Amino acid sequence: MSTPSSPAARSGPAAQAGGAPARRERLVGVDAARGVALLGMMGTHLVASTTAGGGTSWVYEVFSGRASALFAVLAGVGLVLATGRGPDRMPPRGLELRAARAGVLARAGVVGGVGLLVGLAPGYIYVILVYYGLLFAVASLFVGLRFRTLAVLGGAWLLVGPVVARLVRPLVSGPGSAPTFDVPDPASLLHPLELLTGLLVTGVYPVITWTGYLLVGMAVGRLPLHRAAVAGWLLGTGAVAAVAAALASAAALGAAGGVQVLEGQAPPSWGLTDLPHALDTFLPGATPTTTWAWLLVDTPHSATPFDLVGTTGSALAVLGAALLVGRAVPWLLAPLAGAGAMTLTLYSLHVVTSLPTGEVLGQYGSWLFHAAAAVVVGLAFREAGRRGPLEAVAAAATRAARARVLRPSSP
Repeated sequence: MSTPSSPAARSGPAAQAGGAPARRERLVGVDAARGVALLGMMGTHLVASTTAGGGTSWVYEVFSGRASALFAVLAGVGLVLATGRGPDRMPPRGLELRAARAGVLARAGVVGGVGLLVGLAPGYIYVILVYYGLLFAVASLFVGLRFRTLAVLGGAWLLVGPVVARLVRPLVSGPGSAPTFDVPDPASLLHPLELLTGLLVTGVYPVITWTGYLLVGMAVGRLPLHRAAVAGWLLGTGAVAAVAAALASAAALGAAGGVQVLEGQAPPSWGLTDLPHALDTFLPGATPTTTWAWLLVDTPHSATPFDLVGTTGSALAVLGAALLVGRAVPWLLAPLAGAGAMTLTLYSLHVVTSLPTGEVLGQYGSWLFHAAAAVVVGLAFREAGRRGPLEAVAAAATRAARARVLRPSSP
């Protein structure tokens, strides 16, 4: 995300992910891509997966799984943009590394705390913020790594993480057990082991697999994103990965007998009464453990290797396209960039207001309302040169944590 380094251009999640030692110029393409992720997530929350004719809605066809993956990859990008040293975003070292980790952990605490409070809102949305808080805490372990290490580790995590999760889930929840659908709220803190198990393994956005998204994003953040060649490479590589993952999954399922094999392997506890539709739209954070053939699907949110690679590819492609457009006509991305610079605030407001607006305006009407509100509010804060309210809280916590580490010791 390149625009003049105004206060507005410096606000938002990327600038606050780990607490930058100095204010830096933002890339409008990164903010715009984050805006796309936010509006896409709103769509999947507010629009039903099934059309009146029984097919899959175009909103789910386009955004399900991809929007949240884009958001997670960009979280890694933003974390590096905020904690890297110098124009090449080199990893921090020594005391600065300790300060960067403290800043990331402080932001993790704010995001997780906001998520617990937002979890009290009535509705049907699987709030992602508490998972994100834990993801940031895990990411603090990796902020000192260089591009190549992050890229290898991230790629390996996308492939191996689902296998590890497949082996671990039966141990913590029993064979055939359904995922944890509970939305964390303050009462969840009374059961810390159950909460941690849900966040790591059995929840809708399990950190054990989603860490791969963050690591890939951190690797991308180490690249010179202001260069057109890098943006073009992200677009091309991401598109190839997305298409290849879908084709490879289809071929692998065909060899395994496809849906016919899985039909008899869907545990009743998962509620997969319409398996073909579920495979097209959503599997909650994982797949059943009744057969290894489940890992061959590329269903949104299934966290299989094909799903993770495919959605990571689409995320890189969107980021690359946004960076290219941002170089050529940055003003065109201003509406998306404004919303993308204050996603913590806008996402929280969206969750809290989704149920009443959906009841009044209907599916597409409420999505249009939420999207328009996000763009207008984002632009207003951008023009005023201000951070979003929750972004300001996260930034203050990050600065305080960094200052505590960097404060000179008393003689």
